[in-house]
Amino acid sequence: MTHPQHISRRGVVASVGGLALGGAAAVFFSAPANAAPGPSGPAGAPGRPGEPAGAPGRAGGPSYRPAFHFSVPDNWKNDPQRPIYLNGEYLYYYLYNADYIDGGPGTAWRLATTRDHVRFRDRGIAIPKSSDGNGDCWSGSLVVDEHGTAGYGRGAVIALVTQAPKGVQAQYLWYSTDGGRTFQPGPTDPVLPNPGVRDFRDPKIIWDTDRSRWILANAEGQRIGFYASPDLHSWQSVGEFVRTDIGLLECPDLFKMTADDGTQHWVLGVSANGKARGLPATYAYWTGTFDGTSFVPDADEPQWLDRGFDFYGAVTYPQHDADGNEDPALRHAIGWANFWDYPHNTPSLVTDGYNGDDMITRDVRLLRTGAGYALASSPTAALHDYVTRTHRIGDVRLSGVRDIDVRATAYELSCELEWDPASAPSNIGFELRRGPEGGRHVAVGAFLNGPYAYVNRRPTVNPTGGESQTPIDPKAGRLAIRVLVDQSSVEYFIDDGRDVHSHRAFPLPGDDRIRLFVNDGEATFRDLTIRELRVD
Repeated sequence: MTHPQHISRRGVVASVGGLALGGAAAVFFSAPANAAPGPSGPAGAPGRPGEPAGAPGRAGGPSYRPAFHFSVPDNWKNDPQRPIYLNGEYLYYYLYNADYIDGGPGTAWRLATTRDHVRFRDRGIAIPKSSDGNGDCWSGSLVVDEHGTAGYGRGAVIALVTQAPKGVQAQYLWYSTDGGRTFQPGPTDPVLPNPGVRDFRDPKIIWDTDRSRWILANAEGQRIGFYASPDLHSWQSVGEFVRTDIGLLECPDLFKMTADDGTQHWVLGVSANGKARGLPATYAYWTGTFDGTSFVPDADEPQWLDRGFDFYGAVTYPQHDADGNEDPALRHAIGWANFWDYPHNTPSLVTDGYNGDDMITRDVRLLRTGAGYALASSPTAALHDYVTRTHRIGDVRLSGVRDIDVRATAYELSCELEWDPASAPSNIGFELRRGPEGGRHVAVGAFLNGPYAYVNRRPTVNPTGGESQTPIDPKAGRLAIRVLVDQSSVEYFIDDGRDVHSHRAFPLPGDDRIRLFVNDGEATFRDLTIRELRVD
């Protein structure tokens, strides 16, 4: 993956990282807008990697380390790597730079393990950076080679990883015989060499059950190349998928899934940038068919797993039962809580000495809709196990504003918004992480005059301002919502997760109020519930 201006993103990490902690002035943020609501640790340590949730920041000051989201122990993280299931737990690798604050270049692969997709245990470095003469390791993917096709024994963990010696991106093989804890380099030469193009990276491997061979999807500019192999070493080009109107294609994803009506479908996903067309810059996907060589989408336009500003480099992975069998109807998704327009723009560098969170792990299902098939997301089910306190507000009928008597900085808010379609209000929603005087907040709600659901982060400290929007039907008279709020993020799940808006925001520590508002009419906040959350 590269920076949007085609500068190596790893180079950006190296050049800016050394400046980040020169003082608060070295980190830049958007100033809060007006207050008007509405649209416009050591390896093996338990819990999240890093300091305990709610721990004070550096020098005892405020902390932006999340209470229930994954965060890197120190320095830097970016791309998630697709987790694998092995020996009863999920192995989650991500790109990590231990020298980020000092200005050092490069990324390693760091490992964390989880059994429930919420609580993670840090396991330290699995692939050190720049350790085999081919440069540091970028994104790739792993598989458990159950039949020993690659020659390293049955059950070896094989990683295909992008490295770029002398600036030439290619795919290299690494292997692990200790259950994925550490890796050794395979052949010195790439197993998938660069044919002479600039962008050639982010390999994603799957086992093609129908043809008993490996399939690799590779990001190649505005093309996803498909390759086949019997042994993970020798790869033959078999097809491609080309898309020229959503920017550079990165981090491909390819999987088959069973929908809620029992039918099976292939899904092709990519991280892409549709801003030039007024589309998101997150995880785009198509449902369709895949015959081992070509992917044929059901529709030309992509759908998006997230409509916010901060869900990039996302990966999905299957759910497994206690016997290790995959559930064909359920996957999980993890996305990096950041974007390359402002990768170093976070106060956690100053307060906590790190830069790198993920959005909440999601449960993802494939639904049949009136327009075809679509993925729907919800916060992963085990998150309910980390509720520390529940506030059941009940039904609130409102015209105007009401301040809820709950103070919190990390929680889930859920309810159903209801209104009379014949006399609908113009705007219904919440001011979350609201400041003591009301000037700072994140506005989340439904602007029925639009009509669209939205997250507006302009009125609080944030990377770039802005508001994300998705269309809704005001004639429906109701909208089910879930909102996750943490120290530096807001995630808005709408319509049973058909649309999600993920955003970075940096409220001040005392911004812990919640306000409800209804403009130009009446509405009901049905079964309003706030669940405080924390992972120790």
